[in-house]
Amino acid sequence: MTELVVLCGTEPDGVERTITRMRELDPGVVVLHHDLRDLGRGVVHRRLRDAGRDERTVLELAHGCVSCTIREDVLPTLAALAGTVDRVVLHLDPRLEPEPVCWALGAVVFEPPGGGEACTATDLVDLRGVVAVLDPDHWLDDTTGDATLPERGLSTLPDDERTVAQLAVGQAEFADVLVLTRAVGPGGADRTAAVLDRLCPTAPRLLAGRADHRVFCDGLDPASRRGVPGGVHDPLLRGTPPLEADSGVRTLLFSARRPFHPDRLHDAIDSLLDGVVRARGRVWLATRPDAVLWVESAGGGMRIGHAGDWLAGADEQAWTEAGDQRRALAALAWHPRWGDRAQDIVAICHDADPDEIDAALRSALLTDAEIATGEDAWAALPDPFGWAHDEPCAESEPVGPAALDDPTVRSDREGDL
Repeated sequence: MTELVVLCGTEPDGVERTITRMRELDPGVVVLHHDLRDLGRGVVHRRLRDAGRDERTVLELAHGCVSCTIREDVLPTLAALAGTVDRVVLHLDPRLEPEPVCWALGAVVFEPPGGGEACTATDLVDLRGVVAVLDPDHWLDDTTGDATLPERGLSTLPDDERTVAQLAVGQAEFADVLVLTRAVGPGGADRTAAVLDRLCPTAPRLLAGRADHRVFCDGLDPASRRGVPGGVHDPLLRGTPPLEADSGVRTLLFSARRPFHPDRLHDAIDSLLDGVVRARGRVWLATRPDAVLWVESAGGGMRIGHAGDWLAGADEQAWTEAGDQRRALAALAWHPRWGDRAQDIVAICHDADPDEIDAALRSALLTDAEIATGEDAWAALPDPFGWAHDEPCAESEPVGPAALDDPTVRSDREGDL
């Protein structure tokens, strides 16, 4: 079966050096790229190259969006290549995060060119994993700022309000292999290295010009994602990242069982923005006892969205659909009053005190006196969060299934994440 490697990164020179090295290691590799710089005008520039060709095609789409590009050309092109070549590198536009694209490869059903049964791309190719290219001279600054992609000239996509931090973190965090434009010191010798040790502990770090066959996702750690999107109830820590402080970088593991007071959490949530590279986790509000909310921040941007329901109080069908792993974890941690409801947040801090963040979050939990008033009283508490909420605070709007059709949104969660 044809192997597929997804390649991403915002550094054009570093990405091109990586592609050059890939072609040196495997002269027969096919590199497929869709340039989205004119997507707003309904135009996509496709480039297909291998040892004998460098073919460039201008595509006109009925609707200028990322999902249409994937459905109408990326998937059919991969299907046409499947079985005819040994390996394909899908080089993503620098504006894209790899996780939603990988979700589309495994979930979007289409009819292959020339006919045949409807299938997904991963029915036809072997998705080996994701390679992310980053420049360690700028990456940490990018992941800790609040500039938006349009402000940095990195996106012309309509309504794209993502931050540079969200893109940079999303690319590195989902990667199975990291390719660096220069070496960074091991362990505590470099703060960027310390962050990467915690953000993507299973990903080997290679140099762009001297990468070995691991750049094709060969010989990876058994815990590597290999392009499989994560679930809301998956472990928040992947692999075995170091938990001790290193070069000023520390990891917060926050856990609690009682619900958050929505108004106090709204005030405390800012503690996850300043001096934090990445925060992610599951929370529940006293005003919404059934709803799992997913919290995800990168640099100065944060989103909170509805991510399904807790199993506490759910019917038999919900338990069956939850899957073996989630049912087992819920049963092991079952609380006589709260069921599987819990607060679990992980934050990688580069310039913040995890103890202060922990204290701020704990102050937002319901007190014993508030717990005693009961759920009817909790329902009347002020709740400034919509079903999707952005920080810095903006007017919140409900999120429906249509959001999942946009590959710039994390598609494995029920919400605007």
